[in-house]
Amino acid sequence: MAADPSHDIAIRARGLSKRFGTLLAVDGVDLTVPRASVYGFLGPNGSGKSTTIRMLCGLLTPTAGEIEVLGLKIPEQAEALRKRIGYMTQKFALYEDLTVRENLEFLATVQGLSREQRRGRLDELLDAYNLADRARQLAGTLSGGQKQRLALAGATVHKPELLFLDEPTSAVDPESRRDFWEKLFDLADAGTTILVSTHYMDEAERCHRIAILDTGRLVADGTPDELTRALAGRTVGIRASEPRKAQAALHAAQGVISVAQIGNELRVLTTAGDGPGERLQAFLRDRGIEAEVEPIEPNLEDVFVSATQAGPKARAA
Repeated sequence: MAADPSHDIAIRARGLSKRFGTLLAVDGVDLTVPRASVYGFLGPNGSGKSTTIRMLCGLLTPTAGEIEVLGLKIPEQAEALRKRIGYMTQKFALYEDLTVRENLEFLATVQGLSREQRRGRLDELLDAYNLADRARQLAGTLSGGQKQRLALAGATVHKPELLFLDEPTSAVDPESRRDFWEKLFDLADAGTTILVSTHYMDEAERCHRIAILDTGRLVADGTPDELTRALAGRTVGIRASEPRKAQAALHAAQGVISVAQIGNELRVLTTAGDGPGERLQAFLRDRGIEAEVEPIEPNLEDVFVSATQAGPKARAA
C-alpha cells in the first residue's frame, strides 16, 4: 500500500488571510512545511509573520482560508493541537522570581507531566541546555543567552512534535544565537518540526527551507539554494574610485533594484536581463565615473531585497 504523502507534511495552509478592521494583515498565504525540518519565516516588520504564526498555532482565528497542522483542522481542533506543539517568543515568557528548575517544574505541570515524568525530564533538560549548575538560580538574574536556553527548554518540556519560534534570537549576542541554532538542529534531527521567524540572514541561510512575507503576502518560498539560484546573473560588484558618487548615480539606472556599499565596493542587484555588468559600466562611464564591474554570486540578502523592495520602476524594467 502506497504511503500517504500527507504524513510528511507538518503544516498546510491554503488561502490564509487575516483582517483587523480595514487592515489586511495576511493576504491569501499558501504554506507547506515538511516534517522534521527547520523552516524559516522572513519578512520586514509588519509583514504578517507573527500574525500567521498565531493563526497556525490556533491562537488567532483566520478571516479566510484553511489550516491543517499535524493532521488537525485549525482552529476547530486547536485545543487538541496545544498538547503537541511548543511556542516561544522573543520576550522569553519566564517567571523571573522563580528559580530555573521551578520555571521548568511549573511548565511541566501545566503540560500534564506526572511527578515521576517531571523529575526525569527536568534533569534531562537542565543537562541538555547547560543549566544544571544554575537550577537554583532565580530566572530574573540569568544572562540573555541563559534566559533564551531556559525558554527553549520550557517550550520543549513536553517533547512537542512541532515548535513555533517567533524571533527568538533578537535579544541575545551572536555566540548565544549560534548555540541556540545548534539546539534547534538537535531537535530537528530527533524528529521535531521547527517553524522559526527571523530577520537575520545568516540564520535564514541555515534553514532547510524559507518563506518570505511582505505586506501580508507570500513573495518567495523555497530552499536557500533554490532562491539564490533564481537570481543568477542579476548581481554585480562594482569598484569605483568614488564609491559614494557611483552609488548615488546607480540609483537612477534602469533596472537597478538596490545598491549597497560593502567596504570600498558596491553590491548591485538588478532586474532580470542580459549583461547588467556591461550596461552599468557604460552608464557610469557616461557620467564620468570609471569603475570595474564584474558579476558576483547572489546571496540570501539579495533574495530578500528582490522579494520585498522591488519598486514599480524595477518591476516595470
